[in-house]
Amino acid sequence: MAKTTLCLDIGSGTQDVLLYSPDMTLENCPKFVLPSPALQIGKRIEALRMQGKNIWLHGSNMGGGVTRFIRAHQKAGLTVASSEGAAYTMADDLANVTESGIELTDNCPDGFTPVRLTDFDEEWWRNFLDAAELPWPDAIAGCAQDHGFHPGKSNRIGRFNLWKSLLEEGGGRPESLVYDTPPDTLTRLADLQRDMGGGVVADTGAAAVLGALFVDEIERHSHETGVTLVNIGNSHLIAFLLYKGRIYGVYEQHTGCVDGAKLWADLENFRCGCLSFEQVFEERGHGCLCLDLPKEAEGFRPTYVLGPQRAMLEGYDVSYPAPGGDMMLAGCFGLIKGVAMRG
Repeated sequence: MAKTTLCLDIGSGTQDVLLYSPDMTLENCPKFVLPSPALQIGKRIEALRMQGKNIWLHGSNMGGGVTRFIRAHQKAGLTVASSEGAAYTMADDLANVTESGIELTDNCPDGFTPVRLTDFDEEWWRNFLDAAELPWPDAIAGCAQDHGFHPGKSNRIGRFNLWKSLLEEGGGRPESLVYDTPPDTLTRLADLQRDMGGGVVADTGAAAVLGALFVDEIERHSHETGVTLVNIGNSHLIAFLLYKGRIYGVYEQHTGCVDGAKLWADLENFRCGCLSFEQVFEERGHGCLCLDLPKEAEGFRPTYVLGPQRAMLEGYDVSYPAPGGDMMLAGCFGLIKGVAMRG
């Protein structure tokens, strides 16, 4: 990585941030856990709703968490317009956007207040770092969840095709999902990279598994026997079966669709290759996929849990690692690990 890198893990509730410098002791690198861009922009929209103002959205395809604030604006009887680029935040098929009552226009209509959508606002970050008396970084790296661009198709199925491609074509190597240039279907990551002004980008799922591997003990353990890595976010949870640097299985579900007992039962079936894509999908998740599981992995029993909702598995036979000394920054450390693993 460059001399100083601003690493961003952008979730639905928080954005977890590390200003990384290889010349500093890791514990002394500045770290932040801030409200996510979706919440920051959502609050601006909420304030405009309370003022009774119509809004025009412009900018980028960003995290869908802002959509609920947009819908609340419409339910209040106010009008929403949007540029085409920003409208992809709400749907891959723009016909669905216009059918919801949002007018598409590249110019702000008279009497409307503009609201810029973006997962990375350079002006905001420059002001923030200036206030903290910190330097502007030499490079920026970011991760966010990207369902992919799949008009007319299920986003859940489309997103799971990312994992299918990783397991079947990418050799199961998690570092292969740290991109210098993201695939064409990953439009949110492409917009994030453009707004950052360049730099590597990754999906949060890949960043989470790489973050766990940032812990030397876990990386060693994963080469001795198979391990299960679980990241329980505020909206999504994802689990991987890992052995000798390769992912053998992926399970992805919405956090709100399971409790601890249900999740643990799913993980038990997942570890033995007994959990089907259809079951998870019918239970409103993204799916599950396993390759032939090697006997040498010994059932992937050791389970490491990360994420802001990790307490869901409290009381079960799991360990709670803290990559780089801070669990919330696992995705940021995963970006560093992924770049290092790519050489």
